[in-house]
Amino acid sequence: MMSQKQFTQRLPHEELLQLKRWNTPTIYNGWEQITKSDPASAGINHEVTTDFMPQMGPMVGWAVTVKIEPSNSDYKKDAANRWSEYRGYVANLPGPKIVVIQDIDKPATVGSFWGEVNANIHKALGCIGTITDGAIRDIDEMTNAGFKALAKRLCVGHAHVVPIDWGCDIEIFGQSISPGQLIHADKHGFLAVPVGEEKGLLNAAVFMDKNECNTVIKSARNFSGQSIDELLSAVDQAGKDFGMAARERFGSSGEFGD
Repeated sequence: MMSQKQFTQRLPHEELLQLKRWNTPTIYNGWEQITKSDPASAGINHEVTTDFMPQMGPMVGWAVTVKIEPSNSDYKKDAANRWSEYRGYVANLPGPKIVVIQDIDKPATVGSFWGEVNANIHKALGCIGTITDGAIRDIDEMTNAGFKALAKRLCVGHAHVVPIDWGCDIEIFGQSISPGQLIHADKHGFLAVPVGEEKGLLNAAVFMDKNECNTVIKSARNFSGQSIDELLSAVDQAGKDFGMAARERFGSSGEFGD
C-alpha cells in the first residue's frame, strides 16, 4: 500500500520566488558550500535530462513523488479509485509542487503520464511542473498550461498509465528523491536539496555568484592591454581570492580550490 508521506514547507514562498531568479548551476554553487553531503553524488541528476520548456526558466517547488508502469494493464482494474485517491493526496500537500515520477518500465518507454489533461489538472492542484524519467506528450498544450517538464523523451500514447504508488521514495535519473524535498530545476538538470539544507541556500548562492563576479570573472574580463603572462597571473590571484572569500564565509574554498 501507498505510504503517502506528508510534508510541510520549510521555506517561505517569497524565498522560493527568489531562488527561482537564479539558474540551477548557481543554486548548486551555493548548496555545495553548505551541504554535509558529497556534492559529486548527492542531489543532482546523474543521467541526461531534457527540459522541454526551457523558455519558462527555472522551476522551484516541493517534490510530490509518484511511480508508474504504463506497460502493465493490471492497474487499470482499479484505475478510477487510484486516480481519485492520488489527486486527493496531491491536493492536500503544500505548494508550489513539482511532480517527480519514476517510470518502472525504464529503460523502455511505453506511455506517458503527462499530456494536456493531466497538466491542466495538476496546475489546478498547485503543481508547477514535473520531472520524469519517462515520457511526456502534448508538449505545446502543456506549455500553454504553464506546466514545465523535464523528461527523458517525447512519446505518442499513454498506454495503461495509472499512478501505482505515491508519497514514496523513488529514484530517477540516478538520484533518490523523497517526498517534500526542495527541487530546483532548469535546462541544465535538477538539484534535489537534502532535507534540512534549505535554509541558507539562497544566501549561499547569492554570495558565491557575487564572489565569482568580484574575482575570477572580473580578472578574465579585464584582460585588455595585458600580456598573456599578466593575464594568467591575474587569474591565478583571482582564484586565490575567490577561495579565500569562500573559506572565510563557509569554511571551504569552493570549486577552484585553495
